[in-house]
Amino acid sequence: MTPPVCGLILAAGEGQRLRPLTEQLPKALCPVGNVPLLDRVLARMHGLGLTNVAVNAAYLAGQIVRHVGDRAHLSVEPDGPLGTAGGVARLRPWIDGRGVVIGNADGYLADPARDPGSDIAALLEGWSGETVRMLAQPLAPGEAGGFANHKFAGFSLLPWRYVQAIPEGHGDLVRTAWRPAEAAGELELITFDGVYIDTGTPADYLRANLHAANGRTLIDPTAEIAGPVSAAVIGSHARVLGSVTRAVVWPGALVEPGESLRDAIRAPGGVTVHIPRRRGPGADSMVATLPPTPPRSPG
Repeated sequence: MTPPVCGLILAAGEGQRLRPLTEQLPKALCPVGNVPLLDRVLARMHGLGLTNVAVNAAYLAGQIVRHVGDRAHLSVEPDGPLGTAGGVARLRPWIDGRGVVIGNADGYLADPARDPGSDIAALLEGWSGETVRMLAQPLAPGEAGGFANHKFAGFSLLPWRYVQAIPEGHGDLVRTAWRPAEAAGELELITFDGVYIDTGTPADYLRANLHAANGRTLIDPTAEIAGPVSAAVIGSHARVLGSVTRAVVWPGALVEPGESLRDAIRAPGGVTVHIPRRRGPGADSMVATLPPTPPRSPG
């Protein structure tokens, strides 16, 4: 029998690499395929059969709190993000002796052959309650770091005794749990065969959206489309009056008449992040465009 387990979604991060997009939304609420990233992780937690799930929040915490509502236990870090380990330590009284499945809100996972949750169910299968488990994928050729030639794929599982050992305050799970478990021979890698994308950069965020669209275009029924759109994701109440190709248009955003938006992310207020399509050094570089600041009146 699997020991008692709860779920925790880490959603407190600032998403600095996604600015200026994350000046409007916390990273966890950025939509991928017109679904907030946080909701994708919640669906997986529920798909695992977990009824006790917590979400931590810090940056733009009010938005997270309103979005989650009563769907999960909320832990707000009022003085700023505590890091992946600090968020777990703060929830120790709530975890209360259970193991905990921890999901990063900025991870996009997709396994078209299975339902959400069932594709990562191996995290819990046959678990003794003593080892640390990590969802993982093999490192790409030339890719450094990782754990036994594998890299983290968005979810991990901690037994209660490891939760107890995490110190209070700011910290990360790599140093406080995963590396100690590896050194003790208590880290189990669970291979994930689907697609995993860390959406932390604009280039990877766009890549996740295009994967969710599966080569087609996803258009919310409330969007206004008056121009050509291909291989794109168009959010609710967006207005596309120009053309859009390989791009994401956030809810409520506008593409002007005669404008061609390509390889970019458009947020409300004209905020745009352009991602150059090239390989090699600088492939993830981007150019952000902000609407002009109105001139100050003399005074």
